[in-house]
Amino acid sequence: MRDRLAFAAYLAAVVAVTLIHDVLWLGAGLLVAVLIAGRQAPALLRRTLLPILFFNLAVSLGYTAAGILGGDFRWGYLALMNVRVVLLTFLSFLMVSRVDLLRALGFSPTLTYLIVLALSQIMTFRRLHQEFHLAGESRRLRRPRLRDGYTQGAVVAVQFFDKAEQGASEIALAMRSRGFFGPPPE
Repeated sequence: MRDRLAFAAYLAAVVAVTLIHDVLWLGAGLLVAVLIAGRQAPALLRRTLLPILFFNLAVSLGYTAAGILGGDFRWGYLALMNVRVVLLTFLSFLMVSRVDLLRALGFSPTLTYLIVLALSQIMTFRRLHQEFHLAGESRRLRRPRLRDGYTQGAVVAVQFFDKAEQGASEIALAMRSRGFFGPPPE
């Protein structure tokens, strides 16, 4: 029951964050979320900021350039957008660290099934990433150059896309055969 309530609170917070258009209130919300996180806060902030850093930087630079060239640049909107993304991402990491999604969505067999599919994909890709990392470490005698790192990253990305496509096809066929998308083919 605690997981369901925490998940419902998370969903309500996400809706509230998308409806608030004042950067001070969003900043206060981020402060409250950090206080709720307690000792986990530094780790969650690091986990939040690292993935969104390049995305937010690219979007912010694009918005700034378009706003300056178009003569309609607003600092307030840029700050609002960035604080909102940080808050939503932090809330998501906080929820994942504290809520058991299988228990929270246990009331619905369909949602439980979808969570199990998503978790199995996450575990598969986490294992693959670790295997590629260990394989790269075991095959080099010195620290790789930046170019070598990009090459290995590109190879891993291609493998991930191929694996994702193969997995999605197999899952879709399995779900279709079990009647998930309507009546099974005859």
